[in-house]
Amino acid sequence: IDAARAVHYTGAGTVEFIADADGRCFFMEMNTRLQVEHPVTEFITGLDLVEWQLRVAAGERLPLAQGQIRAHGHAIEVRLCAEDPERDFLPASGPIRHLKFPVEGPQVRIDTGVRAGDLVTIYYDSLLAKLIVHGPDRASAVRRMQAALRETEVVGVRTNHDFLASLFAHPAYSAGAV
Repeated sequence: IDAARAVHYTGAGTVEFIADADGRCFFMEMNTRLQVEHPVTEFITGLDLVEWQLRVAAGERLPLAQGQIRAHGHAIEVRLCAEDPERDFLPASGPIRHLKFPVEGPQVRIDTGVRAGDLVTIYYDSLLAKLIVHGPDRASAVRRMQAALRETEVVGVRTNHDFLASLFAHPAYSAGAV
């Protein structure tokens, strides 16, 4: 909020910070748009940030003040990409012969623009879908993401799916050590 005020910014946007082990935050960047990770914020706040951005663009005031916004639970997002982890995550291309995602619901969201039969080319971003989950705490969100990854199937183009599944299955990740 202080960063936006300092530059007299009006509108919806994103300010990114990174925190160290001691909890100190360091400024990374400010964008005048929503980040690809905005569904995480939407899950933990219950707010539709895209709607808010459109309302602000139309000249309306934000419906809530910052102090009125509450976070609930834990959300995790992964990017399912057409990349080959065995080749240093080089972008992959080819047809999507089969594609299946988990059923969406109050705690699972899938953002995608691809379907079976599509051709992934070298001319666009490698992002195929975002899988976003929410739970009352980190452990339940991790379990929900593990289930979502088990239910996700991509055949044809190489993806980072197995890498993501192994990351979420790793005991250090499940324990919150990384």
